[in-house]
Amino acid sequence: MYTRPLARLIEQLQHLPGIGPKSAQRLALHLLKRPEEEVKALAIALMEAKQQVGYCSVCYHLSAEPVCEICRSPNRESQTICVVTDSRDVIALEKTREYRGKYHVLGGVISPMEGIGPDQLHIQPLVRRVSQQKIEEVIIAISPSVEGETTTLYVGHLLKPFTKVTRIAFGLPMGGDLEYADEVTLARALEGRRELE
Repeated sequence: MYTRPLARLIEQLQHLPGIGPKSAQRLALHLLKRPEEEVKALAIALMEAKQQVGYCSVCYHLSAEPVCEICRSPNRESQTICVVTDSRDVIALEKTREYRGKYHVLGGVISPMEGIGPDQLHIQPLVRRVSQQKIEEVIIAISPSVEGETTTLYVGHLLKPFTKVTRIAFGLPMGGDLEYADEVTLARALEGRRELE
């Protein structure tokens, strides 16, 4: 149906998350219509990102430097660490402009079904960080799934001897209806309630 180079491009685009066959076809046809300089710029940007972006040696967030901008910043509160699953969570929290501390990216959650145990995650570097620095609070911001709860409890148990450990509140999204919320979300919303100001 497609000429071989186009079929290969569509096949490769389908490996991207959230891209099915139709989206891959649409993207491939779009790229073929673009000027050659644009396509080259995209290919160069992909290769440079792959070659130059790694992980921060302190928090494991994506970084082109050995230590990321957040960890290097003197304007961040160094006595607070927010623990997240991956770099997408750091980006989401940074967009709120509410959190001014530092981060620690675990690189996933404990999931025995997928063969991911605590040793496959960046948990021990976090414990070392917290035990060796003057950390006043660790905020665990991991999504509330079975694996997320397991990871939260495990990490919390390891860190409690060294510092105060909290977790973000979970509840209802703005504009959400109570009747459509699941039981876990409603329970978390009740647990995370606070006094009206």
